[in-house]
Amino acid sequence: MQTATLPTPVTQPRSAPPEPVGTGVRSFSLTINGAEYELNVAPWTTLLDALREYLDLTGTKKGCDHGQCGACTVLVDGKRINSCLTLAVMHEDHQITTIEGLADAQTGDLHPVQQAFIDHDAFQCGYCTPGQICSAVGMINEGRVKTDADIRELMSGNICRCGAYPHIVDAIRDVMQLNPTAQ
Repeated sequence: MQTATLPTPVTQPRSAPPEPVGTGVRSFSLTINGAEYELNVAPWTTLLDALREYLDLTGTKKGCDHGQCGACTVLVDGKRINSCLTLAVMHEDHQITTIEGLADAQTGDLHPVQQAFIDHDAFQCGYCTPGQICSAVGMINEGRVKTDADIRELMSGNICRCGAYPHIVDAIRDVMQLNPTAQ
């Protein structure tokens, strides 16, 4: 039987590694849910982290942080994106909509997709729901859905661990039948 020997402790302090080039903070503005926000963040800050950590818009969820689950889906210029896969600085001249911005700010009325998710019980634990709803709104904006199979295929990037998929499809179908141009 061999015994492992512990490494000899370093007696001299190590010098700090050199600071990487370009690590400074960047100042820019983002338009989110119709309001303009000034940010001072590192250039590698994801849109997801800017929303949650710097702007306290925590409706957008961090799931996998690798673009595989869809929990972080938001709308940029009406198109759905995974906010964990894009840098905040890339969206300075874009309109960003999160789950917090879908309801009518004047009346407080929910977006038709939000209401349909409630009406069809299209969520269980609710963690994926903001991303599911934003993705559904973006998918409806794309105008490519004709069948339930289309809904299932085009929503396949949004994972629901609870398995509420049949209700999600029902909710989206309901909105499309009632108002196929819902935005």
